Amino acid sequence: MKFDKPETTNAIDNLTVVGQPHRRIDGPLKVSGRAPYAYEHGDIGGDVAYGFPVGSGIAKGRILSIDTDAARAAPGVLAVVTSIDFGEARKGKNNTAHLFGGDKIEHYHQAIAVVVAESFEQARSAAALIHVEYQEETGSFDLEAAKGSASPPDPDSENADTAVGNFDDAFNSAAVTLDATYETPDQSHAMMEPHASLAKWDGDQLTVWTSSQMIDWWHTDLAMVLNMDKEKIRLKSPYIGGGFGGKLFLRVDAVLAAVGAKAAGRAVKLALPRPMMMNNTTHRPATIQRIRIGADEDGKITAIGHESWSGNLPEGDLETAVMQTRLLYAGENRMTAMRLARLDLAEGNAMRAPGEAPGLMALEIAMDEMAEKLGMDPIDFRVANDTQVDPENPERPFTQRDLIGCLKLGAERFGWQARSPQPASRREGRFLIGHGVAAAFRNNLLVPSAARVRLEAGGRVVVETDMTDIGTGSYTIIAQTAAEMFGIPIEAVDVRLGDSQFPVSAGSGGQFGANCSTSGVYAACVKLREEIAKTLGFNSNDITFAGGFVRSGDRSIPLAEAAGEEGLVAEDVIEWGDLHKTHQQSTFGAHFVEVAVDAFTGEIRVRRMLAVCAAGRILNPITARSQVIGAMTMGVGLALSEELAVDTKRGFFVNHDLAGYEVPVHADIPHQDVIFLNEADPMSSPMKAKGVGELGLCGVSAAVANAIYNATGVRVRDYPITLDKLIGGLPQVA
Repeated sequence: MKFDKPETTNAIDNLTVVGQPHRRIDGPLKVSGRAPYAYEHGDIGGDVAYGFPVGSGIAKGRILSIDTDAARAAPGVLAVVTSIDFGEARKGKNNTAHLFGGDKIEHYHQAIAVVVAESFEQARSAAALIHVEYQEETGSFDLEAAKGSASPPDPDSENADTAVGNFDDAFNSAAVTLDATYETPDQSHAMMEPHASLAKWDGDQLTVWTSSQMIDWWHTDLAMVLNMDKEKIRLKSPYIGGGFGGKLFLRVDAVLAAVGAKAAGRAVKLALPRPMMMNNTTHRPATIQRIRIGADEDGKITAIGHESWSGNLPEGDLETAVMQTRLLYAGENRMTAMRLARLDLAEGNAMRAPGEAPGLMALEIAMDEMAEKLGMDPIDFRVANDTQVDPENPERPFTQRDLIGCLKLGAERFGWQARSPQPASRREGRFLIGHGVAAAFRNNLLVPSAARVRLEAGGRVVVETDMTDIGTGSYTIIAQTAAEMFGIPIEAVDVRLGDSQFPVSAGSGGQFGANCSTSGVYAACVKLREEIAKTLGFNSNDITFAGGFVRSGDRSIPLAEAAGEEGLVAEDVIEWGDLHKTHQQSTFGAHFVEVAVDAFTGEIRVRRMLAVCAAGRILNPITARSQVIGAMTMGVGLALSEELAVDTKRGFFVNHDLAGYEVPVHADIPHQDVIFLNEADPMSSPMKAKGVGELGLCGVSAAVANAIYNATGVRVRDYPITLDKLIGGLPQVA
């Protein structure tokens, strides 16, 4: 199905199942422990051995030798495979660093060996016996030090510098200006489930149970790394314990499990230890961002410029922190620029809302700083600079844009009028109280997505697609889509996900998963509805599905009867036309935060939070709300505690576990509320939906930072905002 014109009325608009608050259909399996994750499959037949990875002890250089004699002789050891044994390192097309193979070291904790043993403890113990000699080279590990040598992106790429009008002249002549630099640190996905895989060979056929957000990407790249025919590999990932972008791309656990299983002649399960999750896999790169804003005395932006620096391995990508600034606010004179420095740290790559999350951590503080210079309320300043068209291309309107609605409704519900505009002026006992706001923005991305839908003889509908569920509710919204299309209860739909033998879906990432995968299911359902009409001799233009029946005119036949004895099946893919080119598709929101800061110690407590989101049709209010409050929680962590501390001499992240890399716990999170504006975007998809999973994070950290400033009068421009950055500037308490 080609989606190339705005959607009119369709079966989804009935909203008898779609749009309703259904609880997750996989919930009972998860809370009862019956949903098997990658490391937990016990029904594969035969004894399963355990693999343990060995990571490089240097960040850059070469391996001179690997002595494995002691490890091979250790109790219970079945096999040891080193990167030298494996031979040439082959890289998947989606990987920046080589995962395994050869003698070259590109980053600390790069996998250089795997030990397979009868038990986990035996494998781990034997791994410690491997001795490696290196030839170490000098590396680059400090973004600030490497900033001067950073290079521009390809001028023909979407990341190239942009310029509209004359930014320099407009900024220099503006009545009110801001020129400030903001810093965000390296950050880890820190998902609960580690990167884990279980591999089993049957002759030359390989099956891998793994934790992957994108089945086809992994399937393709694993075949490349192992130098195998893709058709001889089957990937299965039905349940995933969190990803946040860290499981978008093939990771070394799948490679080592497969290599170890081949060498040992046994099925092998392997999970990366937490330090290797931090140092071996991907992370959100640090940024240094300079923002300049000029405005007239009435608060209209006349010049806005955003520059960003980030670092990565050779052939790595930028952290695209300026992207939202190209679209979020008006201003006739504009410029954005990004520069990439070479760093020999582990691969920097996508983490929840890549680009917009760190970009808004800076931009939305800058907007508050500018509002204060102008003597304006921060909400009024944002409203005054709203735009209904792409500011860099005014001929290109937004399909829908209600940022003003989000800000105004949020202000009313949050009680913004009670905020004191004078920082450090409100006290409750020993606590300074502050309120903060920030805009939320995330683009709506479109990815082709396919599905297969089967009507079985008993009347049940089965949906198969390699879409994944990373805890976001994919099973449920896909079941809702099929149920709506065939007029049956959600309980009459079976959803099968996460298998490379199923049609290739959009996968889970970029906030595109829900809209695109359900659109693919919609397309397959349309085709199956046509097949049912043909089988029954009905006019497909006059057919309706409701209450378990198929109706056309005065004829009504049970859906189960329409299936016949053998059932009916259809498969299709949603493909996208040019609507996203002629019109800008984005999601918008507003975040509100109240904090209390201890006037004596600088301790920060977030007391309440509100998010208002405008993101097209909400397919399931329960799962969407869960996405947003989870994102809000992550935003608190990014604001107040999360930072991968870099050892700039040795080139590794020092705090590489959950004791040192501090994420919020339940006690840190206050009352949270979420409001979804009632909208449906006919230009986004046949579902008229968009996405909320990353929108819920964008702007949260800046709202926290702005609330802290309102409470204390201390402006912190480098995250995380820890008490040591506040305490010297707190108001006198005696």
